[in-house]
Amino acid sequence: MAIGAGVVISKALGSRDDQRVEKAVHTDVAFGLTAGAVMTVVASLFTPTILRWMGTPEDIMPGSVSYFRVYSLGLLFSVMYNTLTGILNAVGDSRHPLYYLIASSITNVVLDLLFVGVFGWGVWSAALATIMSQALSASICLGRLMRVDGPYRLRIRSIRFDPPTLRRIVSNGLPTGIQNSVINIANIFVQSNINSFGSVQVAASGAYTKIEGFAFLPITSFSLALTTCISQNIGAGRLDRAKRGTHFGLLCSVGLSELIGVTFFLFAPFLISLFNDNPEVIAMGARQMRLESLFFCMLALSHTVAGILRGAGKAVVPMIIMFAVWCAFRVTYITVALRFVNRAEIVYSAYPITWTISSVLFMVYLYRRARDLI
Repeated sequence: MAIGAGVVISKALGSRDDQRVEKAVHTDVAFGLTAGAVMTVVASLFTPTILRWMGTPEDIMPGSVSYFRVYSLGLLFSVMYNTLTGILNAVGDSRHPLYYLIASSITNVVLDLLFVGVFGWGVWSAALATIMSQALSASICLGRLMRVDGPYRLRIRSIRFDPPTLRRIVSNGLPTGIQNSVINIANIFVQSNINSFGSVQVAASGAYTKIEGFAFLPITSFSLALTTCISQNIGAGRLDRAKRGTHFGLLCSVGLSELIGVTFFLFAPFLISLFNDNPEVIAMGARQMRLESLFFCMLALSHTVAGILRGAGKAVVPMIIMFAVWCAFRVTYITVALRFVNRAEIVYSAYPITWTISSVLFMVYLYRRARDLI
């Protein structure tokens, strides 16, 4: 719901409604605390069941259970970090969330090396390092919001649900929440198919996923920034600035993502080797990277247009397109194609195919139904 709250806060700021901003901030935090606590309990209790649904190979099941269970205990910190940085992004402060992310990342790396490399505590300690770094970033962000001078200042005693504000947040954020949940469910299906090819393939995919995260950072950043930009300017009645934001965001997001993709394609074996020195893992991971990386421009285009539409109050459209393409079509394609060619490349090819289809649909909608934004 962080995106829904961000839209509400941005529009309220654009119209200079300080009381509405204050209610949105405290309702958003109350929702984040509640949702984070529920997710922590559920994920911790059902860890083995979830991993079995994903078809996790038995030889890595014990380590997977210990890692996922420890990680689940820190979900509240992850939810609160996203909630609090969402508020800062909504008011136009993207600089401090970047600093907190850098601090969290450095802390995570240092603790990983200490817990695993020095203490030899095992795979579960890597999850412990992650949740400790997330707790640090969430705490710093909380401190920032409690010190700022403005309508979005967080006051602990004021954290509560305001029903009308909650309805606005849910109406803007629920489509995105449903979309992300469904996509994650589809990704569980995809991961279960990857797991069926054995532990070496799982390791290769895991190494690639870590590197792919660096490509997702600018895409996510531009998407969130555009949601804020569009919603604030629409709230202030400045469609001209919303259009300029759309053009600039699309150009930068797509261009930067494709530059990263080309770099990944050229240096694929070296990048995979940074995380795993097994020759088989390197070869498999490099194949996946080269199959997907040149299509990062399509991934960026889909996410960027989705962010623009959410800022314009059209959050249902991205939900429908991504559910239909990234979930229904992706799962159907993999299920059918694997019956004819039982290779991991079939699973990986589903990503660039669905990214491209969704991008075409998004652009058609943008030009035909949202021309006031272009």
